[in-house]
Amino acid sequence: MTGLNFFRNPLHRWLGRAEPRPTIPIKELRERDRRRMLRHFLLIEGRDRLLRFGSHLSDEQVTKYVNSIDFGRDMVFGVYNRVFRLVAVGHLAFAPVEPDKNGVTDKDQVAEFGVSVLKTARGLGIGSKLFERAAIVCRNHDVDTLYMHCLSSNQIMMHIAKKAGMEIHRDYGEADAYLKLGLANPASMLQEAMQEQLATIDYALKANVRRAAKLLEKLPGRRKP
Repeated sequence: MTGLNFFRNPLHRWLGRAEPRPTIPIKELRERDRRRMLRHFLLIEGRDRLLRFGSHLSDEQVTKYVNSIDFGRDMVFGVYNRVFRLVAVGHLAFAPVEPDKNGVTDKDQVAEFGVSVLKTARGLGIGSKLFERAAIVCRNHDVDTLYMHCLSSNQIMMHIAKKAGMEIHRDYGEADAYLKLGLANPASMLQEAMQEQLATIDYALKANVRRAAKLLEKLPGRRKP
């Protein structure tokens, strides 16, 4: 997925330096993005869908899952490519502390994170970036424990968990991983605000380009590909 980043530094090319990995703008998703989220999840098929949800869900069940997401309670993040397709989604679900987690946190709630990245966008570190964004949000919302639950065979999630330094517990083919987070501070607040601002600019640019392309397609005499 080339061209994902509008914010590449041209100095690297002029000075003959190796181009670093592109910045990945991660946008908080809202109700207006629900239709694109559904399209994203329906593109996940077969084993990838099993790994994302932990079981084989039908299209109807996936639709029910997307429609049940409460944007007023949970937070959802996404990555759009340059043709304005949602190629990655991270769902951060907040929930009251369960009795078996009382020894892990003294807070009133914990957060669980799930992530999906389309095949065309893998290998760019998007899943890890989505996790980092979720961790910052948790810190700034006074949540000190971030969970991930997945099948033990989910190598991508296991890689993200190990890279983040999460404590992993495996049991009967499933795995629970959790990460203890630090307290919010001015730096974490600024980081979250800057990430969202960057993603908002990126989102607007891509949306306008997509809108202009659709208008061009409707012009009289325009040849269709």
